[in-house]
Amino acid sequence: MHTINPKKLLNSKWTAVTPQNKEKHFIVSEIEYDGEDQVVSCSIEAVITKRTQLIQWQTLKDPHQWLQGWK
Repeated sequence: MHTINPKKLLNSKWTAVTPQNKEKHFIVSEIEYDGEDQVVSCSIEAVITKRTQLIQWQTLKDPHQWLQGWK
């Protein structure tokens, strides 16, 4: 599993291990916090299509789904 610093999550770059709709590279574009400043979820934006989707930020730790950086 990746170790991710939630404070550095915004604008971080990710590569989908199994791309869908030719979307492989993503940027974290928005972060949602709870009342205690803990990250709840984040939005990722596909670089090519500009499509955004809301995900649980912990899924980025799964190396079977995401690789940190653009590969």
